Amino acid sequence: MFTGIIQAVGEVAGRERRPTGLRLTITRVPFLERLRAGDSVSLAGVCTTIVDLGDETFDVDVVEATLERTTIESWRPGDPVNLEPALRAGEPLGGHMVQGHIDGVGTVAGVRWEDESGVLEVGLPDDLERVTVPQGSFAVDGVSLTVNRLTGTIARFAIIPYTWSHTTLGRLVPGARVNLEADLIGKHVARALRPYAVPADS
Repeated sequence: MFTGIIQAVGEVAGRERRPTGLRLTITRVPFLERLRAGDSVSLAGVCTTIVDLGDETFDVDVVEATLERTTIESWRPGDPVNLEPALRAGEPLGGHMVQGHIDGVGTVAGVRWEDESGVLEVGLPDDLERVTVPQGSFAVDGVSLTVNRLTGTIARFAIIPYTWSHTTLGRLVPGARVNLEADLIGKHVARALRPYAVPADS
């Protein structure tokens, strides 16, 4: 479990194709001394497990199923990546409940600086638009955000200056692909109500 409060922007140091997927090496990790093999770490919102630790890096394995539903396949050495270690008992829940289980990939429709804050607009897949509400929680590349406005399948987020400069969100450009995780509670409610939904053509 994570909170969507990014603790550092790391960097992809290496990638190695393997029969079962991809091994990634991550560097520029200021909290490396806290980590152990087997620990969970969120990489741009994707929950991964550390399989090896070096003096300045850690390695994770990413299976094909994860590559198919996230942006990881496109990552290359030198790419920045939002990092968050798993939540520990007793730590404050500063953002919202984030599982690190990506629901889909969205496309940045707009990104700009406006009225002393960042504005990020993301196109959502249809199944995520249905469980997203204005003022609700949402994670973009692992960052806990609040939906400022929802127009069709376009979600708009207002980004405070700290988040803009301390995560990868301020580096996004239109057309960029981002990992998305909808609100956990909203997804469970939608699933529970599905059997009672009235068909659109009835």
